Amino acid sequence: MHKILTFNQISVKGLERFCREKYEVASEIGSPVSIMLRSQKMTPELIPETTLAIGRAGAGVNNIPVDYCTEKGIAVFNAPGANANAVKELIVCALLLCSRGIAEGMQYVDSLEGMEDEQEMHKLLEKEKKQFKGSEIAGKTLGVVGLGAIGSLVAKTALRLGMNVVGYDPALSVDAAWRLPSEVQKIENIQSLLSRSDFVTLHLPVLDATRNLINSDMVASFKPGACLLNFARPEIVDTDAIVSALDKGLLRRYATDFPEPALIKRSDVSLMPHIGASTEEAEDNCAVMVADQLIDFIENGNIKNSVNFPNMVLERTEGYRIAITNNNVPKMLGNVLAEFSNRNINVIDMLNKSRQDIAYNLLDIDVEPTVELLAAIKEIDGVISVRAL
Repeated sequence: MHKILTFNQISVKGLERFCREKYEVASEIGSPVSIMLRSQKMTPELIPETTLAIGRAGAGVNNIPVDYCTEKGIAVFNAPGANANAVKELIVCALLLCSRGIAEGMQYVDSLEGMEDEQEMHKLLEKEKKQFKGSEIAGKTLGVVGLGAIGSLVAKTALRLGMNVVGYDPALSVDAAWRLPSEVQKIENIQSLLSRSDFVTLHLPVLDATRNLINSDMVASFKPGACLLNFARPEIVDTDAIVSALDKGLLRRYATDFPEPALIKRSDVSLMPHIGASTEEAEDNCAVMVADQLIDFIENGNIKNSVNFPNMVLERTEGYRIAITNNNVPKMLGNVLAEFSNRNINVIDMLNKSRQDIAYNLLDIDVEPTVELLAAIKEIDGVISVRAL
């Protein structure tokens, strides 16, 4: 029986992927083989020694000590793209909030509480509605910084809404390039994109290269009167630089899912309480994706959408499977294979990949592995973990 420890409220649709005959899933359980969570802040002390994998039902893994997990041979999974549609729809909402006096108009209407005369109210609204006049997004240019799962969806939707779309992504993958509509004009540098865009939306992970990407220097590249949308990560934007740009009129409006004290009560800022992925559908999609990935890893050793292990899938045909995690150093594979050769064990199929300091191996052999064999492999210097599947 495989034990799964859960934190937070995980979608029932995700939990139902674990069949009861093989898995025991609970928020309080000892010796789990895997942990499934959403926003829980994980520390090494919260990770039992039996843990082989952690699955985060979402895209970001900032709440998981990834370096520690890698050192311990724990695969960390996420769910990239599972909440992409939810975030995309909120960004469309933000575009309209930045273009039209929607929120301001609604607040004004609410201020009329107590006015009893319907005709008088209609006359007043006709008189005052001009202060909430906006502009249409059709025909405007949207700059998409980061063309992954969410960015490409935003680009497609903007095109359908009649916008011109330019995109920048220095690390555009082949898969992402295939998803991208041909109408999206790729820009070679971010400054050029900023100077051409009426709206700019950010879709980047937090890396050393992206932290405070939108800073005081970068703000100077924006097209006058542009609007900036950040529904990716707060660390990408220097809030002080944004406030200064708004005060000086370099930016017309800022919309974000990450409120900060300096942004509260500003009429030129649209703040949302981190609700980009807060839909039932997104929570279901993330939980199902992560559950399926954990099941495939536990039962077959396959890895998909890991942030610290190499992605690899070896189809099961015949024989017995062994999964080995080791430090990515020379001669490791030869030392492991020697243990099979010394026992006249035939390797039917195998796959070996590495990612930075970690290497992962799947081997199908023709006889059932003994406890003695597994122990011998585990004793090899540099092997972190070994398990029979």
